[in-house]
Amino acid sequence: MADPASYRPAPGSIPESPGVYRFRDGRGRVIYVGKAKNLRARLNSYFADFAGLHPRTQSMLLAAAGVDWTVVGTEVEALQLEYSWIKEFDPRFNVRYRDDKSYPYLAVTMDEDFPRVQVMRGAKRRGVRYFGPYSHAWAIRDTVDTLLRVFPVRTCSAGVFKRAGQIGRPCLLGYIGKCSAPCVGRISEAAHRALAEEFCDFMAGQTGKFRKRLEAQMREASAAEEYERAARLRDDIQALQRALEKQAVVLPDGTDADVIALAEDQLEAAVQVFYVRDGRVRGQRGWVLDKVEDVSTAELVEHFLGQVYDSDPVAAGRPTARSGGSGRASAGQNGAGRDGAGRDNAGRDNAGGGGAAGRQQSAIPREVLVPALPPDPATVEEWLAVRRGGRVSLRVPQRGDKKALLDTVARNAGESLALHKTRRASDLTTRSVALTEISEALGLGEAPLRIESYDVSNLQGTHVVASMVVFEDGLARKSEYRRFAIRGLDGTDDVAAIHEVIARRFRRYLDERAAEAAGPGGAAAGESQAEPEARRKFAYPPNLLVIDGGPAQVAAAVRALGELGIVDVAVCGLAKRLEEVWLPGEDGPVILPRSSEGLYLLQRVRDEAHRFAISYHRAKRGAALTASKLDEIPGVGPARRATLLRRFGSVRKLTAATVQDIAAVPGFGTRTAEAVHQALHPDGDGTDTAGPAATSSAGSESGARPRLVQEVSGAQASGGGA
Repeated sequence: MADPASYRPAPGSIPESPGVYRFRDGRGRVIYVGKAKNLRARLNSYFADFAGLHPRTQSMLLAAAGVDWTVVGTEVEALQLEYSWIKEFDPRFNVRYRDDKSYPYLAVTMDEDFPRVQVMRGAKRRGVRYFGPYSHAWAIRDTVDTLLRVFPVRTCSAGVFKRAGQIGRPCLLGYIGKCSAPCVGRISEAAHRALAEEFCDFMAGQTGKFRKRLEAQMREASAAEEYERAARLRDDIQALQRALEKQAVVLPDGTDADVIALAEDQLEAAVQVFYVRDGRVRGQRGWVLDKVEDVSTAELVEHFLGQVYDSDPVAAGRPTARSGGSGRASAGQNGAGRDGAGRDNAGRDNAGGGGAAGRQQSAIPREVLVPALPPDPATVEEWLAVRRGGRVSLRVPQRGDKKALLDTVARNAGESLALHKTRRASDLTTRSVALTEISEALGLGEAPLRIESYDVSNLQGTHVVASMVVFEDGLARKSEYRRFAIRGLDGTDDVAAIHEVIARRFRRYLDERAAEAAGPGGAAAGESQAEPEARRKFAYPPNLLVIDGGPAQVAAAVRALGELGIVDVAVCGLAKRLEEVWLPGEDGPVILPRSSEGLYLLQRVRDEAHRFAISYHRAKRGAALTASKLDEIPGVGPARRATLLRRFGSVRKLTAATVQDIAAVPGFGTRTAEAVHQALHPDGDGTDTAGPAATSSAGSESGARPRLVQEVSGAQASGGGA
């Protein structure tokens, strides 16, 4: 590793102009690319206070051996050059986007004599019109099957097409009217190409003219008493309508927009984009990325816009009907080439007009909806406008249909990130690598095949709970998850809570181990001699404890183990803020690489403990809120409250019960039942409501009964991390 001071530029040698800089390693490879409004101020920030930098930035500086820069005239040029260099050099410390899966497209092979409609994936071909991407190939085939009634374009392969021409007989689609059968000369080459152009125009959003034309032809046929032809045209109109209905209208004003949303954690992020054209969702696409640099949501949005829209070939009048891009896509898009934006690839805007390539328009829409504006939105808008050839608006919707749609895309991004984590965790080789990396980083004698993680959750010191989750061989074992209710402690003291939880867990472990060693005749006090194995919840010790927190929480866990005489269980802490791994008695943390599978597994274990703790905390808090009405009833103590809740299942169902229903519960008389009923209906008259309630003088509905509404705070329960 090089000392950053050894390659720091001489004072005064860095210009104060806008520009782009590159850090290179000892072999001359570019490892990081950045831009700046003021190169001198930006680069000096790297070398002024090394200790105050983010750990990921420190790693980059230690891996580098030199830095150079290029001065440009404007901030837009700096943005453009940065994106170009990221695409060219693929620096390992820059954020890199990659497809979360291979998306299928609807393709029309306009480069062939007789264009063919088909499903395509992967790299784009010159002269092929693309629509999508779609989430599933079956969605494309379903749409095509509907539209072939109106636009009977060829769908067969080259072999089938050639064979049909040789034998002079079309395939089944030709006989049932879903192919115009150009293979046997039923339609000329020019007429078939015109049919394919109409199919592309319809898919690109020009739907109105085809429906109007068919309606006019249907009326003409009906006036001429050609009723069979009129019926066929009516069915064609219905087929077009069905194809349109499958693309939901999400923005009633016919807006063209790309809606972008992110879901992220400390190590990874997922991006989802909905492509809305003419108010309808025409396609969807997703990316995932590893956070190899410290970036905010706004910076992730800027990186995404640059790496994806930079692949758009439309600039300065360039035609779009070409293949393009370098050998790899800038965002790692499985060789997606020029179509980084996931547009319909029709060579024009999805809602745009048809015609030759020279008249086609950019895939960048007039409006891009994002979850957060980039740090310099004006510069990004200007850069997008140059790429599109027209004004582009970046917006964060705050209300209405667009905000609702952005929320929907965000939910899709969250599900995409969860699915990506599941797929990654399920790979056996990846899990083995992760366990080996953890073992080496923490100095363990063997791979930690059983990992337990603990977290504490509370809300302003109330309803304090803790969780224990178990991972065996890198996979969650939910049957061994445990929950702890913590009482008698200061709710804000996470350190004391961790100490109590670890002590309780391992005290049970020692008791169960002693009972097992003593045999059937020497069971621990208070424990049945015939206790089944299923009830022994803590008999299997972990190889590693992962505490959600920093040095204080780790020390508390080690102290609890020491008090019980347990010395063969390793302990570490994972602090949320910087994803630092803390070991007992160490002054500094262990920093695992951001791309480390070991760090990824530790984070999953910690996050699962956090999720489990919060879910338990919310359940206890909700139960306490819903039971609060029963606490205030004279003569109803804990035993009677429990009886009522067991009998009715919830306070809501108890509220709907009559006095007679409550009185029928064992241990309740009429007077107590009336007291319970009155407490749950403070605005009523407290009378028996077996029949319809009397109408109030205010004219309320007969039988109407006030509902018990429990307001639950939406505040997040705090975890026990540092």
